Amino acid sequence: CTWMPPALLSPPDAEKTPGYWNKGARRRLELALALQPAAQRAKNIILFMGDGMGVSTMSAARIYKGQLAGGSGEESVLAMETFPHMALAKTYTIDRQVPDSAGTGTAYLCGVKANAKTLGLSGAAVYGKCHTAFGNEVDSVLHRARLAGKSVGIVTTTRVQHASPGAAYAHSASRGWYADTNMPKEALLDGCKDIAYQLVHNTDINVILGGGRMYMTPRRTPDPEYPEDPDQNGTRKDGRDLIAEWLSAKQEEGVCHWLWLCSHCQGARYVWDKKGLDAVEDDSVSHLMGLFEPKDMRYELNRNTSTDPSIVEMTEKAIRILRRNPNGFFLFVEDDHIPRAGGRIDHGHHSGRAKQALMEAVMLDRAVARAGELTSPADTLTVVTADHSHVFTFGGSTPRGNSIFGLAPKKAKDKRAYTSILYGNGPGYSIRDGARPAASLPAAEDKDYRQQAAVPLETETHSGEDVVVLAQGPMAHLFHGVQEQHYIAHAMAYAACLEPYATEPGCRAAHRASHGTQCSPQPLLTLLALCMAGLIVRG
Repeated sequence: CTWMPPALLSPPDAEKTPGYWNKGARRRLELALALQPAAQRAKNIILFMGDGMGVSTMSAARIYKGQLAGGSGEESVLAMETFPHMALAKTYTIDRQVPDSAGTGTAYLCGVKANAKTLGLSGAAVYGKCHTAFGNEVDSVLHRARLAGKSVGIVTTTRVQHASPGAAYAHSASRGWYADTNMPKEALLDGCKDIAYQLVHNTDINVILGGGRMYMTPRRTPDPEYPEDPDQNGTRKDGRDLIAEWLSAKQEEGVCHWLWLCSHCQGARYVWDKKGLDAVEDDSVSHLMGLFEPKDMRYELNRNTSTDPSIVEMTEKAIRILRRNPNGFFLFVEDDHIPRAGGRIDHGHHSGRAKQALMEAVMLDRAVARAGELTSPADTLTVVTADHSHVFTFGGSTPRGNSIFGLAPKKAKDKRAYTSILYGNGPGYSIRDGARPAASLPAAEDKDYRQQAAVPLETETHSGEDVVVLAQGPMAHLFHGVQEQHYIAHAMAYAACLEPYATEPGCRAAHRASHGTQCSPQPLLTLLALCMAGLIVRG
């Protein structure tokens, strides 16, 4: 939809009086004075990661959110901005001043800084060199949460094998080894496994929702949604159907998998469209895999709302399934803010399409808000952050209420109009007839409009400034000051009594509390007898 500016761009009369601002500041000061650390341990953790969601993206998304609601936008508040605790994270990797999503994912999920383009490996591993991965694996907070008895899940608008979610379960010398087809022969001979294989075999993940179907099935397997398009077919050379393997393994476990449920037999489901996702009853499965596109999911502004779920809908489904575990859960939710292939915020920026990127940021914030409605800050630590930023900015002395995608009020030195939003580099660079083309409306408001860039590149790049970390819930006060990015994983692990902090003070009591609601021994024995009887019948 196209945002129409308010008829009056002048600020409300109330804002012109000192009392308006003094009253608002006093109210916020009182809230700050009343704020007390929540020192209890977290039963649940939700980590929202806006791929490429730097401070400038958050600020622009806040304005866009307000303008979508009919306001001028600047005074709007994102749901994530209501969180009481905040820190900054330094995003560099061991080998790069300006990072990528793999090295940063390893930092905030596994707790160590690493080299760019490597996943779940320490800095001793070398990009693209399979043999350097062995012995240098590092486990994510998600993996440690599963070992501690919690349910775990991944939600992403990219392919589930992408760098950011991949850091939660994979150990790979290359972020690009999505399937065996994408790997060099040397790596295969050395014994390395592709990321899709590791998704199914490394960690017992309860909920997997995103894109990436083609990496899971054999070559020439028709895609269920695009059966007539051979470019969407499966890509695996080894002939394995990883979806079928995953289903078979989880369904074999059946009732034996979650004995604490004290209910009817639990199983696993695979779905590939919104209809299938909506049909899944929250209490009918212990495991759910939903792969909604062959590669990355579509941008929100391009999404078919009847066939593809939104990030809000996927987040809600994941929480409703995971929260049934009395031991708690860990959920990783990613939206890529850049138009290309990855978290869609990140993908939007890479392609220089700011409207696509900002809509993804708004949708991530809606997912944050919905998660807050489905959980309680009394037992759930919610963290929102980004892996890195982008060379994205907005300026030009625009007036209050100016469309975030609009023009600056004055022309540039070349006597041509320009948009408030600009990129430092990327595909938006353009010279026609020896000069920069003038920006104009309504073209600049189009969802696929590419804002101008200063330096010509095929894709816009990441930037190296710090990113925000916002937190609420148990131990949220641990997020403070300026921290190294890998600190995020350690703070989450400490908050939930996960390794290497499982024996810290307060963890034994937290462990007893989380196990207090489990089933009595007699129903468990009955379920075990049923399970064994089922295995005997199969035999």
